[in-house]
Amino acid sequence: MMHSFEQLSAEFATRFDISHFPSSPESLYAPADYFLRLGGKRVRPVMCLMGNELFGEIEDDAWHLAAAIELFHNFTLIHDDIMDKAPLRRGKPTVHEKYGASTALLAGDVMLVTAYDYINRVKADTRAIFQLFNATARAVCEGQQTDMDFESRERVGLDEYLRMIEWKTSVLLAASLQMGSILGGAGLGNQGHLYEFGKLLGLAFQIQDDYLDAFGDPAKFGKQVGGDIVAGKKTFLLIRTLEQASAAQHKEIRELQRAEPVARVEGMLRLFKACGVDAWARELKDKYMEAALRHLEDIAVLSRRKEPLQQLAGFLVQREY
Repeated sequence: MMHSFEQLSAEFATRFDISHFPSSPESLYAPADYFLRLGGKRVRPVMCLMGNELFGEIEDDAWHLAAAIELFHNFTLIHDDIMDKAPLRRGKPTVHEKYGASTALLAGDVMLVTAYDYINRVKADTRAIFQLFNATARAVCEGQQTDMDFESRERVGLDEYLRMIEWKTSVLLAASLQMGSILGGAGLGNQGHLYEFGKLLGLAFQIQDDYLDAFGDPAKFGKQVGGDIVAGKKTFLLIRTLEQASAAQHKEIRELQRAEPVARVEGMLRLFKACGVDAWARELKDKYMEAALRHLEDIAVLSRRKEPLQQLAGFLVQREY
């Protein structure tokens, strides 16, 4: 009997909802606990479990590995929030806002160390897993640095942006699936298709994220709408707008960059629509989604075993939050 994303998510949340850190010094570990209690969709650890179940029963090792992935992901979020100067995460104050940037850095660091502790609990041979985990962690850092580099550049090409998203977002989704499948004894061909499925799904997921940042409902999304615009981030929407805009619209964009945040968001959203990037983003998202599902189709296991992953793909890419 295969488990749905919701079932695995609920079970993972129950198992993960413990203290992962010592009690002392409280000034370091309380902020780390606070951040983990903010919850989240737990997509990456559940993908590890689903990658494992695709090839057989979920093993105990997969739960340790899933915990490692979730701790690693939260480490990156704490540090990203500091770099982005983000005031909110999931509708609550970020760690650096609540406890200060220095403590937030250390809380992130200790999460990464704890992630490695969890991988060490895996009883199976972990060489391939460590190799993939470390390559993924390095790519995520490269993606974050590239994202910051883009902020000071006038123009970024769509292909460059896609590569950055692949590093920053997609590789962790892809690796979570593949690490689960390694524990499940998958062959290299199946691992490769599963990785590509996760990578392409990650691109569709990020397009949806950029789209929701601009056009989402803030009550559902839990972040301020237009946060990317205020931060001057190069997103799918902005890159496409700059490619499509007329000379007069380019002039307007330059003027809006000096405007107050509220006016800037309103003006840029108007330009996004005028350049048709809302519809374009939805089409691009569908293109990546279809390519992802083709790789899932090519994995050599019974098709009913793939149904939970198909449903997850739909959820991630059609979500409103």
